[in-house]
Amino acid sequence: MTGPATWKEHRRGERPAAPAPASAPSASAPEPAPAPAPSASAPVPRKLSTTIVGAMAGFLALALMAIAATLFLSWQLEGSAAAINDTGSLRMQSYRLAILLSADPEANAAQAGAQIQEIDTTLAQLERGDPQRPLFLPPRSDIQRRFKEIGQAWTQQVRPAARALLLHASAPGQAAFQRLTVGFVGRVDALVRQIENDSELRTFWLRGSQLALLTMALFGTVSLIYLMFMLIIDPVNRLQDGMRRMKDEDFDTRVEVDSNNEFGQLAQGFNSMADRLQALYGSLEEKVRQKTSTLEGQNRELALLYDSAAFLQVPQPLEALCDGFLARISAYFGADGGSVRVLEATRGNVHLVVHQGLSEELIEAERCLKVGDCLCGEAVQTKIAIVHDLRKLDQAHEKQCHRDGFQTVSVFHIVAHDQHLGFFNLHFRSAKAFTKPEHALLETLGQLLGIAIENLRLAAREREMAISEERNLVAQGLHDSIAQGLNFLNLQVQMLDSSVRGQRFDEVADIVPALRIGVQESYEDVRELLLNFRSRLAEDDLIGALRATIDKFSRQTGIAAELVADVDGAPFPREQQLQLLFIVQEALSNIRKHAMASRVDIGLEDRADFRLTIRDNGVGFDAATLAAKGDSHVGVHIMRERAQRIDAAFAIASVPGAGTTVSLTLPLAQRRAA
Repeated sequence: MTGPATWKEHRRGERPAAPAPASAPSASAPEPAPAPAPSASAPVPRKLSTTIVGAMAGFLALALMAIAATLFLSWQLEGSAAAINDTGSLRMQSYRLAILLSADPEANAAQAGAQIQEIDTTLAQLERGDPQRPLFLPPRSDIQRRFKEIGQAWTQQVRPAARALLLHASAPGQAAFQRLTVGFVGRVDALVRQIENDSELRTFWLRGSQLALLTMALFGTVSLIYLMFMLIIDPVNRLQDGMRRMKDEDFDTRVEVDSNNEFGQLAQGFNSMADRLQALYGSLEEKVRQKTSTLEGQNRELALLYDSAAFLQVPQPLEALCDGFLARISAYFGADGGSVRVLEATRGNVHLVVHQGLSEELIEAERCLKVGDCLCGEAVQTKIAIVHDLRKLDQAHEKQCHRDGFQTVSVFHIVAHDQHLGFFNLHFRSAKAFTKPEHALLETLGQLLGIAIENLRLAAREREMAISEERNLVAQGLHDSIAQGLNFLNLQVQMLDSSVRGQRFDEVADIVPALRIGVQESYEDVRELLLNFRSRLAEDDLIGALRATIDKFSRQTGIAAELVADVDGAPFPREQQLQLLFIVQEALSNIRKHAMASRVDIGLEDRADFRLTIRDNGVGFDAATLAAKGDSHVGVHIMRERAQRIDAAFAIASVPGAGTTVSLTLPLAQRRAA
């Protein structure tokens, strides 16, 4: 039974080969690779990002290659271990077949046939291999040759002998088969030892690759740290040190530029900044002096503008306005003389308003210039500011200003709302050139003077319009009250004359009282008109003025009058308050003359909308009759016109025997706050 014992020994010998794949390292260990030192010492690329990414990519590629090699070795070791197990199983299967055939071949024919089929299957699997398992023989030529010899021995010797024993069992045949089995198992043992030797070698390379991968990882880490220090940390430290010294006002500090990457560009920028700061610091005092001088000049310009604007806003006559303006600009620019002239566009004349530092001859010669005459008249046509250097003019000796000793004469225009109003001159006895800011300043001053002159003209026109409107109101009041009374008196006088001529003294007795009453009413109308025209508001107190008017009405007429005011809105402008007061006075006058009332109620509601109502308990009148009279009705036309001036709605409602109500409404959209 040496066969089974030998099989057991070989079976025990194949156990150590199986754990070989379990000792394989993890997939993170790379294959040995060349040290990356050359890449670290290579020339620094132009882009820092390219250098870092390239180094990282190189280390990643090496790591992936090492890991792939380790995985391949592990995979080969697993296949070799499976091959050792399957090859070793051939020994057991061969000994089992020998035992079955040596005992009773006929009785064990089925088991022997199955054993033969199993050996065929094992040899086929070893020859074909299985990558998924994995299972394959090492690709060494001696192993492949040994496996072919085993296959040939099986197919040509062992398997035919086994099948022959199954057909004709005999003791010599069994002994011969035992010898064939021992030789076949010996070949299998030799193949197993060759595969084990190959696995040991591959295990050695796997351990070596793991150690190399560990070494490369350590060396790569050190190399990356050195690379990062050389490419990033060291340049940052140099820049930081330069900034610290620059902070300590060491403007001679410069940073070494040893590369053309981003940090090299930063170093160049730092050096450029240091050069700029050093130059600026060296010329700081001069720049401060220049800036101070510029600011002083700007402050002087602002002071002149502010002073001139404040002066020109004060209401005053044209001569005083121009004289103060000319004095200010002459003092600012150091002019030896000057003048202000106003244009009369209709006649084409330019009149001299004020002058300073000019001779009598020059004043008389240019008191009134025609547009186009002399240098100043020509400037009016072009409407462009001009500075004349009389020394460069061919006919300068013919100019009175040159004979007076002036060498420079400037002409700047007076403009308001794109309208040319005149110009002003500045005369200098020495050559004078205006800078661009000074030129702009004088043009601005000319606009300020033009606006002031235009405001004077507008104020004069406004006063004329106000006087004209008041005259119209006076004429209308006289026409509606005094003129009608005088017309009545004229008719009565004519009737009196006719009665006296006809000696109808009874008619004379009736006419004389009517004349007396008419004269008295005309007198009262005149007195009332005078009082109304003299009415004024004390400190814009509309409510106080209304109360005073109503109290006076009650005292003079004996009619009870009451004012109920609910005031919570924005104040009115003074003009609107006066119109409201005049409307109330006119309404009360009509009540006194025509209403025969015993009570008057005045209501004033001043919130978002304004509403004024004047209600009496008099005899009233027919609204249709009033509408037919239109504007010819005494007092109504005046009240309606005053309401229109303040954009208010005016209405009169009356019923015969039920009194009259006058209402005035000013909606929120129409009222103007003071």
